[in-house]
Amino acid sequence: MKRVHEHPFGALPTAHGAQFALWAPSAPEVALRVHGRDPQPMTAWPDGTWRCHVPGVRAGVRYGYTVAGLDVPDPASRCQPDGVHADSELIDPGAYVWQDHAWRGLPWHTAVVYELHVGTFTPEGTFAAVIPHLPELKALGITAIELMPVASFPGTRGWGYDGVDLYAPHSAYGRPEDLKALIDSAHRCGLMVLLDVVYNHFGPEGNYVHAYAPEFFNPAHQTPWGAAINYDGPANAMVREFFIHNALYWLTEYHVDGLRLDAVHAIADTSARHVLDELADRARAICPNRHIHLVLENDLNQARFLRGTPDGYDAQWNDDWHHAAHVLLTGEHHGYYQDYADAPLEQLGRALAQGFVYQGERSRFRDGPRGEPSAHLPPARFVSFLQNHDQTGNRALGERLTVLADPAALRALRAVLLLSPHTPLLFMGEEWGAREPFLYFCDLGDDLKEPVREGRRREFAAFPQFADPAARERIPDPLAPETFARARLNRAARATPEGHALSAETAALLALRERCIAPLLADAPGRGGQFAIHDGALVVHWTLARASRLSLVLTAAWGGGPLLRPPGRCLHAVGALGNPRGTQIKPGPWAVGVWLEA
Repeated sequence: MKRVHEHPFGALPTAHGAQFALWAPSAPEVALRVHGRDPQPMTAWPDGTWRCHVPGVRAGVRYGYTVAGLDVPDPASRCQPDGVHADSELIDPGAYVWQDHAWRGLPWHTAVVYELHVGTFTPEGTFAAVIPHLPELKALGITAIELMPVASFPGTRGWGYDGVDLYAPHSAYGRPEDLKALIDSAHRCGLMVLLDVVYNHFGPEGNYVHAYAPEFFNPAHQTPWGAAINYDGPANAMVREFFIHNALYWLTEYHVDGLRLDAVHAIADTSARHVLDELADRARAICPNRHIHLVLENDLNQARFLRGTPDGYDAQWNDDWHHAAHVLLTGEHHGYYQDYADAPLEQLGRALAQGFVYQGERSRFRDGPRGEPSAHLPPARFVSFLQNHDQTGNRALGERLTVLADPAALRALRAVLLLSPHTPLLFMGEEWGAREPFLYFCDLGDDLKEPVREGRRREFAAFPQFADPAARERIPDPLAPETFARARLNRAARATPEGHALSAETAALLALRERCIAPLLADAPGRGGQFAIHDGALVVHWTLARASRLSLVLTAAWGGGPLLRPPGRCLHAVGALGNPRGTQIKPGPWAVGVWLEA
């Protein structure tokens, strides 16, 4: 089976050569440069693209464009073998023969997500090196791997959120066929693949569209990265097409099972039809016969987008859940954690029962209202986590919870994460208690190195532990190769007795989830969650499919008396819960119990 997504940008082989297209509506002239041939003038089309067909060229040839005297790569190229500043390579997407003919994906209610960074997941840091680890993830109970962004970004190492050639897999990770082989292998192993994509900005280096296609940006809206992507200004139609086709391209040509859209709160669009709605509709339409999943990161907590299949987004990363749990585990209250410092257990309860903590209430950190009502949404609409790349890597020293939190507390919250009806996400290595930091790292050009270093230190100047400039010098240099090396997983820790025991416990919890909880999530209603605090214990109940009832009890520092035992069968109990079969339970510190009433 061969898969090719045709779109109005970039280059594609034809029966007798190749077709090339570049969108540069205000350019006075554009020429195509194909290695070994004279430059060829391109023809302007009414839609603002410049096009030409070149006979006799084949896949593998290098090419680029000259726009008003500036030599640039193809922003929609399928391959940038020598990085974002070099010429592009013509790729025949039909050359890869897929083996996952019968794969139709998995329904969202079965999702257990495992976020990984390709460059640090293995010593090799490549797509190919991930493949041997897929069976162990499947055995753990993972159903979906989520790749941090793989679109070409400057340098050889980075998180991927500064991509500039959004159709080309990052060359340090491998070639396009290597990424396809990873996805193909995952499907044959029974795993979904979700891809993190960034449609709110281009990276600061290697983005040549600024120079020859200013129509890509709308200065009427400003973001942390400068003028916003032009989704609603003059000449926005082809800009919208560029990003929507990118989503369709990954879903079809690469057969990924879903996309996680990064920081959509930074997408400015005042159009009658928001680009996120258009993207979701077209993605569903192009993949009608298989499960695809669309997930948002949205600091605005806009519940309106979370309509699920067939006309909305399946889920949103739930930072509220994380922040409340993090404060409960660490006591930290600086930055955005100040919004959760007063009542973290109660706020965790609201997140568990209703989705968002902030559903229109005033946020101290943001100095204004935040969020929309979310209690009407089914619980699987919320992707919850104790750790991810952001919440670990955005710390000055990149510490994981294994070095910040009490082990008993972390064990209790891990059980809550994996056995609640929310969609759980684990960050790579979390299953065996990885302790190495996940730090912010990048590989930018000389003119950006010092501003990035200083910006990283300045970011933490307001934190008491880094108020002293000398203390800020301890913050690892994001440009240093050793910062990247320190973030690489130490797989030897997985084989230690502690690592083996934690992996086994994680697998047991996920097996319990698959057997008892996931089947009740497909038709779980909204408005099914309730929570209460009883003398310092959190009690949450959810009504799930077939009128079943899931109950959870969590204590932190418990000093109260016995609690009434929730109805149903006890699925899991740790932390001095006494007799889980009796009419009462006697919790101890960091106790957690889960009951299911059929």
